[in-house]
Amino acid sequence: MSQPAGPEPVTVVVVDDHALFRRGVRAELESLARREVSVVGEAGSVDEAVAVIAHRRPDVVLLDVHMPDGGGAAVLARTRTEHPDVVFLALSVSDAAEDVISVIRAGARGYVTKTISGREHAEAVVRVRGGDAVFSPRLAGFVLDAFADRPGAAGSAGLLDPELDQLTRRERDVLRLLARGWSYKEIAAELVISVKTVETHVSSVLRKTQSSNRHELSRWASDRRLV
Repeated sequence: MSQPAGPEPVTVVVVDDHALFRRGVRAELESLARREVSVVGEAGSVDEAVAVIAHRRPDVVLLDVHMPDGGGAAVLARTRTEHPDVVFLALSVSDAAEDVISVIRAGARGYVTKTISGREHAEAVVRVRGGDAVFSPRLAGFVLDAFADRPGAAGSAGLLDPELDQLTRRERDVLRLLARGWSYKEIAAELVISVKTVETHVSSVLRKTQSSNRHELSRWASDRRLV
């Protein structure tokens, strides 16, 4: 008598701009969860991710938050509408609250750091496919605070600010240093970018925050606890 077939494995696409990391995740998942998880594709950029998701239609996408051409939020923006059944699980070295909240807002179902084990990767993939929201332990508090409808929740004032949300990570870095009184030259040296790039970021922040000068920007940043 033939044995009954088990459940179909969860199909996964791994998106990360580091090929070595992608191969490592794939090897871990395939060795530890061969019957539960099947890696059906990889991508190293936003464009590659959009293409492989459209082609493979995976159950879950393990999604890097930061990539040179836009990162996880850009992938979500370009795929969620056309592929509503695909579940996204953010996977990043960053445990910064702003990164967690931005990618969850964009549509990811969970967020885990790259320090978790292969077995934990597999369990997280299976759980988000089953409808759970999955977070590395210390990250769950960021999400609860940010989305709690109560004043005084840690970080909620800044994380729920739509004006702050529209700033890129680099624009926030520049704004934070500018508000501390750093010169353009000092900011450029600290962030390893050109003075011209600093000027471009400042101009963008001025426009997005509807501020007219450095003093107003500093006050805006202080009000949102960026300094």
